[in-house]
Amino acid sequence: MSLANRICLIFFLQPIALGAWLPHIPGVQTSLGLSNSELAVALVGAPVGTLVTLVFAGRLANRFGARSLVRVLYPVFLIAMLLPFVAGTQFQLMAALACVGSSMSILELGLNVLADEHEKRTTDKIMSKAHGFWSFGLLTGTLIGSLVAGVRFEPLYAGLLIALIVQATVVWVTADLPDDRGESPEATQHHAFQLPHPLLIGICVFTFGTTMIEGAIADWAAVFLRDAFAANPGVAGLGIAVFSLCLATTRLFGDRLRQSVAPGRLGQFLALIGLAGLGGIWIAPNTMTALVGLGVLGIGAALAFPLGVTAAAAAPGRSAASNVAVLSFIALLGFLVGPLSIGVLADAHGIRTGLMILVPMICLSFLLAPLLTVAQRHEKS
Repeated sequence: MSLANRICLIFFLQPIALGAWLPHIPGVQTSLGLSNSELAVALVGAPVGTLVTLVFAGRLANRFGARSLVRVLYPVFLIAMLLPFVAGTQFQLMAALACVGSSMSILELGLNVLADEHEKRTTDKIMSKAHGFWSFGLLTGTLIGSLVAGVRFEPLYAGLLIALIVQATVVWVTADLPDDRGESPEATQHHAFQLPHPLLIGICVFTFGTTMIEGAIADWAAVFLRDAFAANPGVAGLGIAVFSLCLATTRLFGDRLRQSVAPGRLGQFLALIGLAGLGGIWIAPNTMTALVGLGVLGIGAALAFPLGVTAAAAAPGRSAASNVAVLSFIALLGFLVGPLSIGVLADAHGIRTGLMILVPMICLSFLLAPLLTVAQRHEKS
């Protein structure tokens, strides 16, 4: 298997456990007796854990290298994904998700740096394709989770089985990755703090706008279909699956699009598609129409993060790994703001209205998308 295919397979495997958890969110909400606002507070645990960890994740990537991060953090993340299934209170659920977010943030940073280093080493464009495989992994997980929820099988046992299979595969796939040891410890220790370049901040805010979409759909799509259309757990989980399928399929064509269309224009075009998807969700009279709207929204959100990672790595800064860590930190604030704001609006005005908070976020991404082209030109200069 080629190195590019190994990297894509590693991307595919990572979110399967995460996807298997998502369809169970409504069931956990019911079993713990949480309102939408209380669930939102618990869901904030994941982005909080992510943001706290990303403060130093870039230094870890610089010091130990992406390969080491991936090999060490994979089993940690898979163990963390079992914790939400055993949470007995709102606080325990929040703490469990904080562990998930913390381990996932370092693991995903390592994955993104692996893909970026491969592109720079070989000129083989794989970033969007790799994220496409990630989305297919999330889709696989959500389908498994929907099946488990539909047949009422114990989700903890299903999660444990997923963890064992994924980890065994990862050990084999990562065996032949390049041994990138990153910077020496001495060099890392002497790096002084420096503010991110304004171009990098703009790219991060662009990504923030559309990252909120992925977080919102992951946390709230199943709840939306249940509350708006009385969908059963199996059908409600399909909302995440449809979104992920459309997002993943679009990402498979992303690298080809990057070579023929300026990244700024591509980002703006997809933002408009995302707005159309939200419009479909707003007017949807039934479950089928809502699923179509979620699919269109998935297309619109597909390439924002891959484009952002590539642009951030090309922007001025200490290193590509540090820039990507900053991007992840700011972009993933969307996962912190999204669950809280949507939950509050959902309790006050309904889940459909709560999801409409994504409209101004997509508009923000539309306005900042031209910065992706600026970063591309900076890399070439």
